[in-house]
Amino acid sequence: MKGFLNRLLTPVVAHARTRGRLITAVNASGIGLNVIAGDQYVADVLPARMFRDEFEQRGLAPEALSRAVEDSGTVTSVLVPWNTCGAYISGVLGVSTASYFPYCFFNLLSPLLDIVYGFVGFKVPRAEREPQPAAEAPAAVAAGG
Repeated sequence: MKGFLNRLLTPVVAHARTRGRLITAVNASGIGLNVIAGDQYVADVLPARMFRDEFEQRGLAPEALSRAVEDSGTVTSVLVPWNTCGAYISGVLGVSTASYFPYCFFNLLSPLLDIVYGFVGFKVPRAEREPQPAAEAPAAVAAGG
């Protein structure tokens, strides 16, 4: 599975040279998988696994990847009628996805704001560096006379 994901990810990462483009790629992957796969969990797990190493290599905190996945894969799933979430919500509410779509401000704006934040750098945490072990202090020299 790892080789397959790398094959899919390599051309995407090659075009995502900046932080903003990388976050855009995560958002596009989440939304695209909601439409293609029809299941929110695939749209959440697959991009998270695909982009984890790239975020780490670029020094971005795991929270930045998590937010990008949530802002795309999770919140847009209810907007796709054939997605499990969209079908469930439509069935429970008794209205079509198209009926509530225009009122889903959060679901529509969340991926857009995440992308803008990615380009601007606002609230995109950097990974914390591993603390370096302190050098051992030289042995105390006994005071003598």
